[in-house]
Amino acid sequence: MKKTIMAIFILLFALQSCKESKKEDSLEAAKDKPISDLSIYNLPSEWTTQDGKNIELKSLKGNVLVMVMIYTTCKAACPRLVADMRNIESRLNKETKKNVKLILVSIDPETDTPEKLKAFAIANKMENAPWIFLRSTEDNTREFAAVLAVNYKKISPIDFSHSNIISVFNPDGELIYQQEGLGVNNDKTVDRINLEAEKIK
Repeated sequence: MKKTIMAIFILLFALQSCKESKKEDSLEAAKDKPISDLSIYNLPSEWTTQDGKNIELKSLKGNVLVMVMIYTTCKAACPRLVADMRNIESRLNKETKKNVKLILVSIDPETDTPEKLKAFAIANKMENAPWIFLRSTEDNTREFAAVLAVNYKKISPIDFSHSNIISVFNPDGELIYQQEGLGVNNDKTVDRINLEAEKIK
C-alpha cells in the first residue's frame, strides 16, 4: 500500500514538473520571438521599479501588460484610476492571472522615487505580483506617454492634468486595447485581458 501511494506521489510530481517545464519553455519561446515594429519592446529606455530594480521594458515580454500612467500625490483622477485597475485585477481569470502584469507608470518621476512608489503600493495593497510600479527620466516618460497617447501637463508644483487611459498590450508588446475615462464599465477590458492571457500556454 505504501509503495502504491509513493508511486502515485512520484508520478504526480513528475507530471507537475513536466507541466512547469512546458510553461518555462513556452515563456522562453515567447521571449526569443522577434520584436515587431509595433512593439513597445523596441524602446531602449530603462525604468526603475518600486523595489529599486532597474529594468528594460523588454524584460516583461511574454506577459499581457495592463498599463496606466498616474502620479502618487494626485488627489483627483489617479485614485479613481487605481480603483479601476484594482477592479480589473479582481476580475481576471485566476488560472491565467500569472500571465498578466498590472503596471502603474509615474508621470512625476522627480517626486515619485522608488521609496515613494513602494509606500504607495503598500498603502494601496498593491505591493505583490502582478503589480509593478515604474519610473524613469522625464524624457523616457514623455516618450512612453506618446506611445500610449497619454497627454499630461504640469499645472502647479504638485499637480498635473493628464489623460485617463488604461492600455492593454499583448505578449509581444503590441497595443491591442484601450479603456478611456474614469469609473467606466470595464467588461470589455477584462474580457480582452483574459482572452490574451489564456493564449499563453
